[in-house]
Amino acid sequence: MELAALIVVSVLIGALILLVSVAVGKRKGEINEKTEQREDTVVEENEDKAPLSKKQRQQQRPRKERTQQHTFSHPLLASSLKSHSGNVTCLDFSSNGKYLASCADDRTVRIWSTKDFLERDHRCLRANVELDHATLVRFSPDSRAFITWLANGETIRVFKMSKKEDGSFSFKAAPEDFPQKHKGNVINIGIAETGKFIMTASTDTTILIWDLKGDMLASINTNQMTNSYAAISPCGRFVASCGFTPDVKVWEVCFGKSGEFREVVRAFDLKGHSAGVYSFAFSNDSRRMVTVSKDGTWKLWDTDVEYKKQQDPYLLRTVQCQVSEGSRIALSPDARVAAVSSGCNVALFSTATGELEEELHGVHSEEITDLKFDINSRFLVCSGDRAIRVFHNTPGYRAAIQDMQAMLKKASNEAMRQRLQQQIQEAQSALDSVFSTSKD
Repeated sequence: MELAALIVVSVLIGALILLVSVAVGKRKGEINEKTEQREDTVVEENEDKAPLSKKQRQQQRPRKERTQQHTFSHPLLASSLKSHSGNVTCLDFSSNGKYLASCADDRTVRIWSTKDFLERDHRCLRANVELDHATLVRFSPDSRAFITWLANGETIRVFKMSKKEDGSFSFKAAPEDFPQKHKGNVINIGIAETGKFIMTASTDTTILIWDLKGDMLASINTNQMTNSYAAISPCGRFVASCGFTPDVKVWEVCFGKSGEFREVVRAFDLKGHSAGVYSFAFSNDSRRMVTVSKDGTWKLWDTDVEYKKQQDPYLLRTVQCQVSEGSRIALSPDARVAAVSSGCNVALFSTATGELEEELHGVHSEEITDLKFDINSRFLVCSGDRAIRVFHNTPGYRAAIQDMQAMLKKASNEAMRQRLQQQIQEAQSALDSVFSTSKD
C-alpha cells in the first residue's frame, strides 16, 4: 500500500516538472521569435538606407556650441581686431610704431600692422607657441624679436622675426628657454629700450633682472607683501613695482661705461595713496608717471628729479575714478591723457585738468586685461576677451590743439606761428574726420 502511494506521488511530481519545462520552453521560443523579428526589421531598414558618406558622418557628430562674440560699438571705436580664438591677455607696441603684438590662450602670438587699424580688413601674422601658450609678450628694442612668458613652462621664450621677400615675417623660437627661477606667478616682463637687460616680476615680491642670454644679473625683493604690477621705464634706466602697500617703488639698474652690469639701487618712491596700488604707467620720456589705487583715485607725478640729490617726485594731480580689483592705467606717450580701466569699462581723463573726457562702457565681455596707447598717442588699445578694441584718442587731439593754441599766442616769430597754425589745422582736421566717420 505504501509502495503504491509512493509510486503515485513520484508520477505526480514528474508530471509537474514536465509541465513546467514545456511552459518555459514555449516562453523562450516566443522571446526568440520576437528578437528575430526585430533583427529582421533592423536589417531591412539598413538595407533600405544607403551607406553614409564621410561628410554625412561628420555632420552627425555633436557640435560644440561656439561662444557668441561680444558686440560693442562706440563713436570713438576705430576697429576691432578679431583673429584670436582665445582670450587676449597682453598687448605691446613695437618701438618703431609699426606693429602691435598680442598673445592669447589659443597658443598663438599675433603681429598686427598699425597702418591697417583704420582699414576694413585687419591682417595679422601668427607665431605658434608650441606645447604651451603665452600670457605676456614684449617687443625687442629693434622690433626684430619678441619675448613671451610661457604659462605652463613658467619661463621666457625668445622668438626672432625674419623678414621675407613678400614683406611678411617668419618666426623662429630660440633653441633654449630661460631657466626657471620664479616661485610665484609672473605678472609682467619687459626689455629695456637700451637692450641691456630683461625684467620679470612675480606676485611673491620678487623682481629678477636678466641679461639677453638668460643669465640672471640681480634679484630684487620689493617688500610690498605682494606685487600687483611691475614695469621698465621707457628710458631703460628704471624698474618700478607696486602692490599691497600704498606706494610705488623705483630702482635704477646701473651699468658701467663699457656696458657691464654693476648694481641695482633704490631711486625714489611715489607716496601719497591711502591703499594698495593696482597699476602705474610712464610717459614716453619717463618724466611723468600715473598711478591708480584701491583708494579710488589716480595720481599724476613729476618724476623728472635728481634722486641722487635726495630730490623726491612731485605730486601734480589727484583725481577720483572708478576702480576694481586689477584696474589698469595707461598714460599717452605725450602725457596728455590717462586711461583707467574698471572691470569691462574704460575712462579717459585729461592730465592737464583732471576732467573726465570720455567713458567707454562694456568694452569687453570680461575684465580688461591690458590697456596701451600707441607711440604716437593716436590710438588706445585694450583687451579682455577674444577681440582687441582700437579707439581714437580724441582727448589727446583736443589737448594737443589747446597746447598749440597757447603756444601760438606766445610765438615770437612768423615762422613759428605759421608752423603752429599748420599743426593746429592738421590736428583739427584729424579730429573732425573721426567724428564724421562715426556719423557715417
